[in-house]
Amino acid sequence: MTGPGSPPHPELQGLPVSHALPDLQAALAGHGMAVLEAPPGAGKSTGVPLALLAAPWLGGQRILVLEPRRLAARAVAGRMAWLLGEAVGETVGYRMRLDTRVGPRTRIEVVTEGILTRQLQRDPALEGTGVVIFDEFHERSLQADLGLALALDGRRHLRPDLRLLVMSATLDTAGVARVLGDAPVVAAPGLSFPVQTRYASRPGTGQVAERAAAAVRRALADDEGDVLVFLPGAGEIRRVAGLLAEPPLPAGVQLHTLYGELGREDQDLAIRPAPAGRRKVVLATNIAETSLTIEGVRVVIDAGLARRPVFDPRSGMGRLTTERISRASADQRRGRAGRLAPGVCYRLWTEAEHRSLQSETPPEIAAADLASLTLELAAWGTADPAELSWLTPPPAGALAQARTLLYRLGALDEAHRITAHGQALAAFGTHPRLAHLLLGARDRGAAATACALAALLGERDVLRGAPAGRDPDLRQRLEAVARDSGAAESSGLVQTALRQVRRSAEAFARQLGIPADLQDIRPDLAGGLLALAFPDRVARRREPGAGRYQLSNGRGAAFGSPCALARSEFLVIPELDGGDREAKIALAAPLTLQDIGHYLGELLMTVSTVHWDTREQAVVCRREQRLGQLVVSEARLPDPDPAAVRSAVLAALNGLGLDALPWTPELRQWQARVQLCRRPGLPDAADWPDVSDAQLLATLADWLGPWLDGISRAAHFARIDLGQALRALLRFDQQRRLDELAPTHLSVPSGSRLPLDYLDGPEPSLAVRLQEVFGLTDTPRIAGGRIPVVLKLLSPARRPVQVTRDLASFWGNTYREVRRELKGRYPRHYWPEDPLQAEPTRGLRPRRTFM
Repeated sequence: MTGPGSPPHPELQGLPVSHALPDLQAALAGHGMAVLEAPPGAGKSTGVPLALLAAPWLGGQRILVLEPRRLAARAVAGRMAWLLGEAVGETVGYRMRLDTRVGPRTRIEVVTEGILTRQLQRDPALEGTGVVIFDEFHERSLQADLGLALALDGRRHLRPDLRLLVMSATLDTAGVARVLGDAPVVAAPGLSFPVQTRYASRPGTGQVAERAAAAVRRALADDEGDVLVFLPGAGEIRRVAGLLAEPPLPAGVQLHTLYGELGREDQDLAIRPAPAGRRKVVLATNIAETSLTIEGVRVVIDAGLARRPVFDPRSGMGRLTTERISRASADQRRGRAGRLAPGVCYRLWTEAEHRSLQSETPPEIAAADLASLTLELAAWGTADPAELSWLTPPPAGALAQARTLLYRLGALDEAHRITAHGQALAAFGTHPRLAHLLLGARDRGAAATACALAALLGERDVLRGAPAGRDPDLRQRLEAVARDSGAAESSGLVQTALRQVRRSAEAFARQLGIPADLQDIRPDLAGGLLALAFPDRVARRREPGAGRYQLSNGRGAAFGSPCALARSEFLVIPELDGGDREAKIALAAPLTLQDIGHYLGELLMTVSTVHWDTREQAVVCRREQRLGQLVVSEARLPDPDPAAVRSAVLAALNGLGLDALPWTPELRQWQARVQLCRRPGLPDAADWPDVSDAQLLATLADWLGPWLDGISRAAHFARIDLGQALRALLRFDQQRRLDELAPTHLSVPSGSRLPLDYLDGPEPSLAVRLQEVFGLTDTPRIAGGRIPVVLKLLSPARRPVQVTRDLASFWGNTYREVRRELKGRYPRHYWPEDPLQAEPTRGLRPRRTFM
């Protein structure tokens, strides 16, 4: 047996990372912080912590090793303990949620990311810890970025002697070094054998499962060693497993799956070497991309896809998306095939597609829900994230959305400082929504149900893949948790998931200080309790039978297929995707209007609304109870404020336009006459009001508002005295002056008084029969003789004969031709040779003219 004071295990001495250990020791001893760049297979995860145990500057203190995944944390701790010839929990142990193995002699603690944050919050100085190692930092998880920022802040203010080491296989080491105060970068060689890369000959068609299954069969026939297949999620893993079961794989080939929600025993079985003389195929998510060494793998089949959470700060909703991996991730996966001997990597995409991949995987902080991070920062005493050192600062939009949610939950005050309730939420180490659910339910005597709900929402859907999983009703999940885990109707996968949920629920109960009695679960309370945690996801049905809902955050949501829940008027929807138009509801529970008042009464606002309803074409006056942007109840407002009604009508008219008013031809002529008076060059032109449609619409409230009393419907618009309202825009002297400058009618030589048309063109026009203007030598003018009138000369049948602005020219040049044509068409009418000396007439002939 070897121990921390013994010579290094022979296997450690053979690791490639051992060549970098002297430089790494010197960097940590001198600068206090360092970046280790080591490719897959270098042995950094196990070799570096064990090598640092004997460092003089450590002085018997602990080493914290941060791993991004629970499976990797257990595997790394187990490997180091084996190298020391000990059991896990002696010199090397691990801590993670619901599973801890440490003892009084433990010097190396492998922890998952949330655990490190909790330790830093409890003890910002990390007393008794000599170095914190951030392993696989290239994965850029949100908690790793937060942990590094907090550790740097604690080192700066409390523990200058605390060492920090960031280790990565593929990373912008220069950027990390800058964040660490220009720390030294130490490079280690990797232990890898040549890996032949085989690309697809053409872009993939069909489902990824079919292509992956075909590649597995080809690899088993053509290549040696075990096969590791990277797939985006558990659903694809199950589909590939089904395709490989029929026809069955060759004799001696074992099939394993590996993903985060799989039971621990099944995970360990997938990692162990295959029995002698056998081969294995491991279908895995990107959980197997780093840290883990799966013994015996010589072939990697990479679908090139991964699930990533994407958060939309505008809607406050996130969704899991299946995306292409980066080239860095592809290299990580490829390296798994060259750990022990030369290998082969099948990439299910073309070489051209490979060149189009992103170079690095975007950090989680750039597209994540920042509610937990924001609460952690507030608990740390940091209202402004810019006070800390970040490789990628938190985006402002997601940060603002997180602050809004935390304020609504009572965790932050208006200055973004943490409240006493926020401190209580942060102590749970889970999402603030779930912590708020737990504390609120405990105060209402429903803690057992809340513990089960929090556990269900903290894990993947326990019924996914089962027939009941197609029903989004969360109450079914609660009933499954409350039943005996050995229920015959449950599949093995469902039973494993339910056991995990029960363990989580029991852990929450211990945190609340209550008995972990899951028999007290009440599914009927699900909707009300969930509303505590998700006030922005309370939804009301848009219309009966459609399965479409509006959420209190303003977004829409809908069921993907018919279900019984669609009969509920109100839902709370804790899990849904962030679709651009309407989110798809994944999990929901019904609640009543009474539930909303009981659980969210302090968030309800009573608002009196007076607005124009486009469907009713009328002013609607209601008293509404609102939750965010959602109207949860409404009643008629009996005595609305007349000013508010008037404003609603004006707003409607602004949208409908002036044509909705009761215009008459005479009023339109009046409008044009006033506009003519504004022409430059006319007397006092600037003194006349602008009564154009655009200006009237812009000043609607000023000139029309006083005339809207009693008007509340579109049908009432005909009652508006529009003429009086418009004429009130003119002073008394202007009303008189208008008739002088722009008269409504003109008298012609025949004695007729004819209307002027101000709407026919830029100048007013006068339609008159040709015979009525005999003897008129010049074109009539208005506006004190400044504006000529356009004459539209008509035949006896009132058909247009000539349009002229120059009557004298018409008499002298055109009349003879017109006379000839009209005399032939209307022989009984009077057509003199000299129109200037002729008598005008309204009849066939002048009275003094004889046949």
